[in-house]
Amino acid sequence: MSHTLFNEFREVSAKEWKQKIQFDLKGADYNETLIFHSKDGISVKPFYNAEDLKENISVANPTSWNVCEKIYVASDIKSNIKALEVLNKGAESLWFVISSEKIDFKTLFKNVELNDTPIYISFEFLSEETTNNLISFLAGKEHKISLQVDIIGNLARSGNWYHDLKKDHEILNKIVTNTKGFESVISVDGTLYQNAGATIPQELAYMLAHANEYLNHFNNEENTNTEVKLQFLTATGSNYFFEIAKLKAFRLLFSSLASEYKVSEKCSILAQPSKRDKTLYDYNVNLLRTTTQSMSAVLGGADEVYNSPYDAIYHKNNEFGDRIARNQLLVLKNESYFDKVSNASDGAYYIESLTLQFAEKALEIFKEIENAGGFLKQLKEGIIQRKIAESATKEQELFDAGKITLIGTNKFQNPEDRMAKELELYPFLKMNPRKTLLQPILERRLSERSEQERLKTEQ
Repeated sequence: MSHTLFNEFREVSAKEWKQKIQFDLKGADYNETLIFHSKDGISVKPFYNAEDLKENISVANPTSWNVCEKIYVASDIKSNIKALEVLNKGAESLWFVISSEKIDFKTLFKNVELNDTPIYISFEFLSEETTNNLISFLAGKEHKISLQVDIIGNLARSGNWYHDLKKDHEILNKIVTNTKGFESVISVDGTLYQNAGATIPQELAYMLAHANEYLNHFNNEENTNTEVKLQFLTATGSNYFFEIAKLKAFRLLFSSLASEYKVSEKCSILAQPSKRDKTLYDYNVNLLRTTTQSMSAVLGGADEVYNSPYDAIYHKNNEFGDRIARNQLLVLKNESYFDKVSNASDGAYYIESLTLQFAEKALEIFKEIENAGGFLKQLKEGIIQRKIAESATKEQELFDAGKITLIGTNKFQNPEDRMAKELELYPFLKMNPRKTLLQPILERRLSERSEQERLKTEQ
């Protein structure tokens, strides 16, 4: 398009825009009337222009993104059948969550095109033997397999190491050394921080500090020649533009951290919708929530997007829920053209400004963590848990006061909704008292308390 059309108009400065707005406000205070203050500590203005960008942002987004399907492996035979079925129905990558050390990889991957299908494997345990079995199976085969080994994430989530600090790190070292042909081996699970109620700057800082523990560990004299490949798991929340900026900000932050260690600045991001705002009542609204959250993930630059089913919090895994979730992504990719441009949000003054603000605030938190001894030290001292709990409490108060709205739950309720007989899964935070090394970080949905009260009154 020719720029001569725009040359006919003079540039309007931010100062002129603000003067015009203040004139139209007829005496009302600009800051009180039009500036929105988010729970993330960001002040959102009514307009943005080039003057809001202090510096140019250069973020290397992936050229494409994949529709990812998660499969919980209870039976290797049944999981293989499901994997082949979902690949035939549009899934482009697979995410296996494995709970048993007795898994037969030959059966699990039967007829799966390993050289064409990106595969992510998450173990609910830490075992060098199981990993070696996988390596033996893959010997001589081309593949695109990534492991998701995250001993720090397990500590944060459960309050305990898999075995103990020393043994966990010894097994991690051996796994990383033996899996040089894998796409990545270590993952950083940032979904935990978001689902527990952290703000966006906290989430970014904790993911960065979490990753720094691994980079620092493999940068010592003993592991100097070990190549570290990281993958990041993240959850996208309901603030559409904020979540786009969040992913962009993280790539910006990680590139700075990676350059300090002289490792690849490229990082793989697997995104999924947040659990935090999902509701039991009027559950079909979850379809809308997961759609916009998946959109944020794509526009923010995720490599893989997994969409959780609308009924996942209370229904067991089912074909209908999985199909709808997968088709939401397929519609975005094939009918809404979300695969045509890899950097659609670049140049948007608002998003670029948010990206820089999130990166700056997250960097401040990250520096505080490192100056205080690092992420693991602060986790053991309970500081990370306390900070997240404080943010979660503030957000919960806003929800309880009706200042954060979840349609069908704390606004526009359907009094005819009955859910007590629909519960196949327990949809609330489970409290199982047990001995732990440190206080675990707990995921909790905003609507849990109100839903529990509502279930008591059902007739």
